[in-house]
Amino acid sequence: MMQKTVLIVEDEYLIAMDLQLLLERHGWRVIGPVATVADALALLKIDLPTVALLDVNLGRELVTPVAVALKASRIPFAVATAYASPEQYGGEILAGVPNAGKPTNERRVLAVLDQLLGFYKP
Repeated sequence: MMQKTVLIVEDEYLIAMDLQLLLERHGWRVIGPVATVADALALLKIDLPTVALLDVNLGRELVTPVAVALKASRIPFAVATAYASPEQYGGEILAGVPNAGKPTNERRVLAVLDQLLGFYKP
């Protein structure tokens, strides 16, 4: 059985902690969570996750470079954002990716990550 790993990129500490605890309860190994593009890119050099969950807006920066790196590594990702059209903020790379929403809930996050697992091709 494959260990399911998820990179969480979220700049709001409490949301990041809630996501981490929720996902660990459901058998995921969480990479991060991290709050900046630089930290996320550094982690990706060390440990490639199965999937990733990204907040679009990280304080003063957008998560776009992380999405580009994930796509280059063929790692499926979702966003967790209140934006109805994340691509309007984070660029075309975010068009059509699953959105867990913000605020989100347990069922929705787990459903989105299960959807991503369906795209995962080791």
